[in-house]
Amino acid sequence: MAKRRKVGNLLALAVLAALVQRPMHPYEIATALRGWGKEQDMDFKWGSFYTVIRNMAKHGLIVAVESAREGRRPERTVYRITEAGREELVDWTRELISTPMHERPRFRAGLSVIAALHPDEAAGLLRRRLGLLEAGIAADRASLAEEARAIPRLFLVENEYDLALKEAEAAWIRALLADLESGAFPGLDAWRAVHETGEMPAELSALAERTRSDE
Repeated sequence: MAKRRKVGNLLALAVLAALVQRPMHPYEIATALRGWGKEQDMDFKWGSFYTVIRNMAKHGLIVAVESAREGRRPERTVYRITEAGREELVDWTRELISTPMHERPRFRAGLSVIAALHPDEAAGLLRRRLGLLEAGIAADRASLAEEARAIPRLFLVENEYDLALKEAEAAWIRALLADLESGAFPGLDAWRAVHETGEMPAELSALAERTRSDE
């Protein structure tokens, strides 16, 4: 079970990872995170960046070490990570690596209401998704191979994970399409009948009633 953290925004984790390198002021931190592509790794909002920095300092995860002003630019405060911040970084990383969390991809949401589509349309849209996935997989493989020539694998494992997820999704869609197109998908005729007659088959009505009674 995930711990309740004093600053639970994943942006805080990214900031801690940046400050392990060296002390920086917030603008440097944001520039480094963007340069490393961290917004692709973590779902965070840049609009809350300075609030996160303040909260981290409030809870002793980072500390201000100096403030400086260059010309007419606003004063910039340089922060360094504290021992408590280092412990939080390690503990949080352990949690993320070791403990599966239930996540809700948008594709799953679409699948949960796919019955709203005629099965032929659903199959066509799945084929379109598969084509886009396959193009993305090919591009990702090429990019990963190119990056691996200069970047240690330690810093590419998240890219490997992304590629593995896309490959697994593509394989699952291929299997689903095979069932839909061969007629092996259970209940396909009833699903088709709903859209072609506008009437709910008795077996689907009974299932819906049973589902409601179980709630």
